[in-house]
Amino acid sequence: MTDQSKDNLVLFPKTLDYYQIQLTKMLETERYGEAKALLSFLLTCHGDADKHHTEWQALLGWLEAAFPGTAGDLDYDALLTDDFGEEETDEKDLFKRKVAERSATDADYIPQLLASLYSSVDPGQQMLILGQLMHVVHPDVDLSLRQWLAREEYVPPLQFRALQAIRSQGAAGPVSFWRDGESLTVEAGDTPLTFAEFPQGVHQVLERVSRSAEVSDPTLAYFAEEIWKDCVEIAYGSLIYKSMIADDDGSSDVWAAALHQLLMEKLHARYGDEWIREMYGITDELRFRYEQALRWLRQYSMEPRSVDS
Repeated sequence: MTDQSKDNLVLFPKTLDYYQIQLTKMLETERYGEAKALLSFLLTCHGDADKHHTEWQALLGWLEAAFPGTAGDLDYDALLTDDFGEEETDEKDLFKRKVAERSATDADYIPQLLASLYSSVDPGQQMLILGQLMHVVHPDVDLSLRQWLAREEYVPPLQFRALQAIRSQGAAGPVSFWRDGESLTVEAGDTPLTFAEFPQGVHQVLERVSRSAEVSDPTLAYFAEEIWKDCVEIAYGSLIYKSMIADDDGSSDVWAAALHQLLMEKLHARYGDEWIREMYGITDELRFRYEQALRWLRQYSMEPRSVDS
């Protein structure tokens, strides 16, 4: 991809979502140089990217200030092929080791991270800090994160990452957080650290969508997995989550049909759902539950909510 083509690039929604996912992975694995390069690239893009420019500029400014010595280059064409494989796993392992070593050699490291978490108002920086706290065990982390969660409402991805960091400490007992002005409580030891740890009902939904799409639209399975993972994490601890994890055919059919329909709307602008309902066996008895699930997915899936201050 030439410099001139990058300067004139318009990102479509699904490509933008893909780049956002890669940016998150870079931040989580401490690849700050690559993250800065990707942010600089995204700031030259237009279309749906325009509405994210302020957020990206703020995150890039923070990375430049916090990590001035890091730099990196990106092969944008290779990035679009998602061909990281073992290299990405190695990056994650390296990141975990670096965080653990830093914590062991610098007594102020964890207290400084926690102080930064409390003082920051930038979700990108907060997510980065929580990602580091997931890979250390320290006596201050559990209580500090419980208090941080209880003091105000944060966007759901931050809440879920904080719950994971608490679980990583080996903590137990109830943890409370705010969602839509209501206090929710979960057990610290129940928070999944990986997608594989979610209940079987969650995985049945993806299996249903994958089987249905494998012939007509094989690429749908990739997007289904990415979106469904985000939605399950966002819903964690809520009444909607209880519906998602129900281990019965009715629930998996309802959520699989709703997820498939959402993908058809977002990726192909297809809004008629009669054939979807027929394919997944959405009877009149399940119709209301299906429409509720689809309404929730439309609201919460593609665009993270902001929390009113």
